[in-house]
Amino acid sequence: MTVKKKVPSVTFRTRVRDESIEGPNPYRWDEKKSDDYFGGKRVIVFSLPGAFTPTCSTYQLPDFEKLYDEFEKERIDAIYCVSVNDAFVMNAWGKALGLQKVKLIPDGSGEFTRKMGMLVAKDNLGFGMRSWRYAAVINNGVVEQWFEEDGFSDNCETDPYGVSSPQNVLETLRTVKTAAVA
Repeated sequence: MTVKKKVPSVTFRTRVRDESIEGPNPYRWDEKKSDDYFGGKRVIVFSLPGAFTPTCSTYQLPDFEKLYDEFEKERIDAIYCVSVNDAFVMNAWGKALGLQKVKLIPDGSGEFTRKMGMLVAKDNLGFGMRSWRYAAVINNGVVEQWFEEDGFSDNCETDPYGVSSPQNVLETLRTVKTAAVA
């Protein structure tokens, strides 16, 4: 679906590696703004219920990583995964999956997710507030394409996955490009 909505302006609290720090935890806090991620480039952002969860860790995030080069061919400059998890969890998840290309954005307080209109309760799973599963193509901070899973609701008994899959997003980008050329 085509949308022309600006992404919300928020500050993300991240942890970045700093070689000047010695010891077992060589990271420092860093604040990133929405514009740091979404300004001046065409990116994909996708969000999911949580780090280390089955569908997110087995399919969605690894498949975006595997298809990264294909997305670059469709004029995508970066791919970001947002989750309502803190920076420590997101860093550990990225390391556990061996990510090289997809960048993780911690939305620990859920502010970005709430302002995107995607914050849902997952108390039935013991998660608390989390993100509904979605993906978006964002061009210079404006949503160009939107991929939201059906059934948006609090405490949903199912975890729909397909609309926001990297395969569907990639196919849509290719279809849109082909239609524009025709």
